[in-house]
Amino acid sequence: MRSIKEILQESKTIAVVGMSTKSERDSFIVARYLQSHGYRVVPVNPTYAGTEILGETVYASLQEAANALGADGQKIDLVDCFRKSADIAPVAHEAVAIGASVLWMQLGIDNQAAADMATAAGLDVVMDRCLKIEHARLQG
Repeated sequence: MRSIKEILQESKTIAVVGMSTKSERDSFIVARYLQSHGYRVVPVNPTYAGTEILGETVYASLQEAANALGADGQKIDLVDCFRKSADIAPVAHEAVAIGASVLWMQLGIDNQAAADMATAAGLDVVMDRCLKIEHARLQG
């Protein structure tokens, strides 16, 4: 498994599953931070599908997002999960199906079965860590 530093250096496109339109929500704050540091953020939330958040089209599912990016020769590197721990398994399966390299579960999110499945499929898995906090820490 790659280190968090390697994951952050090698990932360019990040799907944010559970992205909110509300600027005070953690998913929005993290996504805006990531954008400001050069990452492409792809919002995934069926409630807002077809609209835009932070200037990016919102997709109903990871598969829909991957298909749209694939048409332009791009892929999702990292799947950042803002979902309840109990809801992670389907996201993990979808992350594997689209060929993502990393399954990242935000602070407070822990699903060992989903992590084991994703790891067995070759993904790097990070649980119960915040992408924004880890990036800021490694930036010094």
